[in-house]
Amino acid sequence: MAKSNDQKNDNLWEDLRADLQEELEKRRQQIKEINLMVEQSQLEVNKLAKKNATATSQLQQIQAQIESLPVSDVRIAYDSALDTQQRLFVMRGQLEKLQSDLTYSKEYIETLERVLEAYVTQPPGGAGMAGSADTVELIISAQEDERQRLSRQMHDGPAQALSNFILQTEIAMRLFEMDQVKAKEELSNLKAAATNAFQQVRDFIFDLRPMMLDDLGLGPTLKRYVDAYKSHPGIEIGLTITGADRRLESYIEVLVFRAIQEILGNAIRHSQANKIKIVLDMSDENIKAVVDDNGKGFDISMLEERAGKGVRVIRDRVEMMGGEFEIDSVISQGTRISLQVPSHLGGT
Repeated sequence: MAKSNDQKNDNLWEDLRADLQEELEKRRQQIKEINLMVEQSQLEVNKLAKKNATATSQLQQIQAQIESLPVSDVRIAYDSALDTQQRLFVMRGQLEKLQSDLTYSKEYIETLERVLEAYVTQPPGGAGMAGSADTVELIISAQEDERQRLSRQMHDGPAQALSNFILQTEIAMRLFEMDQVKAKEELSNLKAAATNAFQQVRDFIFDLRPMMLDDLGLGPTLKRYVDAYKSHPGIEIGLTITGADRRLESYIEVLVFRAIQEILGNAIRHSQANKIKIVLDMSDENIKAVVDDNGKGFDISMLEERAGKGVRVIRDRVEMMGGEFEIDSVISQGTRISLQVPSHLGGT
């Protein structure tokens, strides 16, 4: 039995090593493409900056003689200037985003290279198993680094752009005094749409990498995540946390949160469940999570075909950490998924 388990672990690690190598090659190709887009965007920003300088100079001239100019000429000048400024603003944001992508992609590649190097110098199995905990932590950290990169990218890019856009609409409302009623009505609608989009972006940031997970830990973050789902009509979700709600190692908090996030999302999207119960038990030795739903269920013998990629990744991660992962489902009677991982790896 021990030999069978060792062989299973070896196969898991070998599959993971191949996946990491494939991801590394893909990222290297993406860096080449990003470099090209950075060069093209920089050229466009330079052109728009010159055009904006010209438009600003023209506006200054118009302001000096605004009383003698036709209203239509003033409006055309302001329209042209605002259009150029907006395009310059968008292109600069795109350039900053690409430069951020380039920086974090390089860091992500370096992390992947360190993981693969750790695999080569201290492969899992036999004597190398002593280092498997550190390698698991590196792998989870590498994958989570990518999520953090996207979170920072959304926070510093689109979220900031939308915030500035709201401010720009307020300025524009003061500029267009020619047709006050229509201009303010249209710009008010635009501001409301931008505000709504801004809230959606904030929700997207939370899905990518909830900052609460770093600041407050697993329990409070999971409560916030479940509360957000409670606003969905027709779904009743309950969360119970037992044991000592405390801070854990970062990679353990990440693993458990991502697992519950994936399982809950699958239950809502695919199982047609309207009642879901989540139990998180934080004992001294183990962290256990159980998700029950009253959905349509499935034939457990078809598990490998029915389980999505996300669920298989969770199972592999849990087993590599020395934990347990179980799925129990009956057609028309719902599904229960449970996982358990040690509170500390290596007995520390």
